[in-house]
Amino acid sequence: MNYDPLHFLSLRNSDISSHLDAIGSLRLRVFREYPYLYEGTADEERHYLNTYVQAPSSLVVLAVSGEEIIGATTCVSMSEGDASFRSCFEKSAFPIQNICYLGESVLLPSYRGRGIGKVFCQMRLDHARQMGAKIAAFCAVDRPLNHPLRPADYRPLDGFWESLGFRKHPELQAKFTWKEVGEAVETPKTLTFWLKSLHEAQ
Repeated sequence: MNYDPLHFLSLRNSDISSHLDAIGSLRLRVFREYPYLYEGTADEERHYLNTYVQAPSSLVVLAVSGEEIIGATTCVSMSEGDASFRSCFEKSAFPIQNICYLGESVLLPSYRGRGIGKVFCQMRLDHARQMGAKIAAFCAVDRPLNHPLRPADYRPLDGFWESLGFRKHPELQAKFTWKEVGEAVETPKTLTFWLKSLHEAQ
């Protein structure tokens, strides 16, 4: 397959506003896949993404091919992010003011496996260090191995995250509620955090 030239666009605060619908549409498309199986709405996306417009520490990076946004990734200081993400840290020994929360990293399927995920991660880690964070953290949904909607060729990303220096912390979990594919109503989901010390060698 031939691809248009790819470039990355870094956005802060109010510059993010004009891209909210495009980012939301991308999130809805990618997170509908396993393991998130997320069935959200455009309004819910705008509400969630507005956090990054308002937070002084936020960064959104877009991957653009031609004129199409084919990927997006986000990060923000844990202290400025959604309270549901930081609640488990407030009960732990990790000061939230020292943590950069790495939000989603979404990419269209045809662009995966080209190193874009590593670029996304490095750009967010660079931003985290610039804002003085000591720890980078993200969370991923937990699914049982026998989940009925798990594709036969599904490959968990644990090895990828470990190769980037992240370590899973089962003691740090967040609870979120959303409606997933096949559900009639919203149900709670558990997400487990992965952490990386920003003092480690890059």
